[in-house]
Amino acid sequence: MEAAADTLQKALRINLDPRWYGTIAEIGAGQEVARWFFRAGGAAGTVAKTISAYDMAVSDAVYGKSERYVSKGRLQAMLDHEYALNLERLETHRGDDNAFFAFADTVVARSYRGGNECHGWMGVKFQSHQHDEPSQIVVHVRMLDEEAALQQEALGVVGVNLLHGAFFQHHEPEALVESLLDRLTTGRIEIDMIELTGIEFRSVDNRVMALKLVQLGLSGAAMFGPDRQVLQPSEVLRKKAILVERGSFRPPTVVNIDMLECAREKFEKDPAVLGRDTLILTELTMANLMGDSDTVDRRDFLARADLLAACGMTVLISDFLAYHRLAAYLAWRTDGRIGMVMGVPSLIDLFEESAFADLPGGILEAFGRLFKNDLLLFVYPMLRDGEVTTVGTLQVAEPLRPLYDYLARRGSFVDLDNYKPEHLPILSRDVLRRITDGQDGWEPMVPPEVESLVKQRGFFGYRPDTG
Repeated sequence: MEAAADTLQKALRINLDPRWYGTIAEIGAGQEVARWFFRAGGAAGTVAKTISAYDMAVSDAVYGKSERYVSKGRLQAMLDHEYALNLERLETHRGDDNAFFAFADTVVARSYRGGNECHGWMGVKFQSHQHDEPSQIVVHVRMLDEEAALQQEALGVVGVNLLHGAFFQHHEPEALVESLLDRLTTGRIEIDMIELTGIEFRSVDNRVMALKLVQLGLSGAAMFGPDRQVLQPSEVLRKKAILVERGSFRPPTVVNIDMLECAREKFEKDPAVLGRDTLILTELTMANLMGDSDTVDRRDFLARADLLAACGMTVLISDFLAYHRLAAYLAWRTDGRIGMVMGVPSLIDLFEESAFADLPGGILEAFGRLFKNDLLLFVYPMLRDGEVTTVGTLQVAEPLRPLYDYLARRGSFVDLDNYKPEHLPILSRDVLRRITDGQDGWEPMVPPEVESLVKQRGFFGYRPDTG
């Protein structure tokens, strides 16, 4: 009842504010958002029209033909169409008094047979002032309730939160993001993509908003491309063969690039990969971004993001400290081969039994989850005390040796023997120290794009007078 009261109060606040006037268009789970405004009372001052074009032929006639009805493209067509109609029909006699908006969602809720993925796209295109240029917020949601009625209820609450945030918190984007799950829990709704565009959000970096989603626990992961545009992970990962390297990338070094290139060479020869598109990912975990702090240094995060973008990388931010959780996340979204790229030191850490104390089955359960779908670990050698350690020469604790040998024999480890020997002495922390301390000699240790951007933007404390 408290959740309902709070959502009704938000809807009523919008209804009683004379500025906002527009359309609510919903496809796939009933008119759950519009219902809140009519329940709250005073909706005549807010709602110009509601529409629910369920039939595909009707939907196509209104919004244009679409190959996928639950997609960002379909949502954008809905927003653009309804917003343009508002201006065309209402600007002349209401434009001086009202700021117009179009809200839309296109979702698939639990079917009566069950078993389907329950998700959708939701957005609002709005003026923050009369006669203003439009701004827009788009989100992708996953509905986690088991019953369709509960999913519909949760969707309605998120929609009201989104409209309330757009109208009253657009000047505080991070507070707006935090408000999206007001009176809900992450056990009911997950938001794995948000994009803010338009005049009110011209200074917003959507990569920071993606980070915020993971920080707040609204999603386990978020993604953005080398063009800095946020991506919806499920759509990007779907049916791909995926090769992912986890790292600090502070900064990305020639070793990071060599690891991925060596792994790609072997990965794409795998019969299970032939004929599929391969997606290369670089992953930053929240644990790595936070380090010893309880917050993320935003400048440091954006520096790493910009440097990875300069290298042409797609970036995944995740809250999956354990590798098996990352594996499960990827496997749920693709039926293609998954490969993880790591150095020997990370493989050593993987055989540290204490890291899996939280699992009832300990390291055996963790490895069972990790290698469940024939995942492969592509392992780059390590240079220590003048000796090169590889998958074949690595020694693990004696009780774990049979497990290591079993995984090696079944082909779970792929030895990256095609590495560049001259790269082995390079350590990311040494590169960072040289940059920070103003020492020479770090430039050959990073890709040219990274060197250029570090110097141009002064990342990691680089000072031109000392570099």
